[in-house]
Amino acid sequence: MPRETFKYNNEEVTVIWKPNVCIHSTKCWKGLGEVFDPGKKPWINMAGAGTSTIIEQVKKCPSGALSFVMNNEEAASPVKDVDAGTDIVLQIELAKNGPLLVKGACAIQYNDGTVEQKQGITALCRCGASSRKPFCDGSHNRIGFMG
Repeated sequence: MPRETFKYNNEEVTVIWKPNVCIHSTKCWKGLGEVFDPGKKPWINMAGAGTSTIIEQVKKCPSGALSFVMNNEEAASPVKDVDAGTDIVLQIELAKNGPLLVKGACAIQYNDGTVEQKQGITALCRCGASSRKPFCDGSHNRIGFMG
C-alpha cells in the first residue's frame, strides 16, 4: 500500500495526515468540524480554528494518522534501530472494541525480515478483519468486533 502523507499548515503549525494509518474513529471531525471536514476538499482547513485548538484536537487522534510539528522547530529525529541498543519506551492500550494502540517508539519486524520504525501512536489490528494487517483499518466497526 502506498504511504502517502499530506501536510496542511498555517503560520505556526503543520498538521500531517497519513491516510493509510487512519482507523476512521471520526474523533477529528466530530471534535473540531471547523477544521476537519471529510466532505470538503481539502478536508483540513487550517484557518478554521486557532493553533492551540488544532493541536489539542490532533493529539486526540487514536491512530496517529494525524500529527503535527511546530513550524519553528525541526522535525523530531527518526526512531533509532532497536538492535542498536536504543531503549524503547512505549505504552500499550486496548481500545474498547477496537485496535491495540501502541504509544511510543516501536519497531515492527515483518516475516521477510524488514523492519518498519514507528513513532507516536500505532494502531494494530485486534479483530483480524483489517486489510492492512498488522495495522488497523477500522474494520472492527464494520464487523461489530467486541473486546
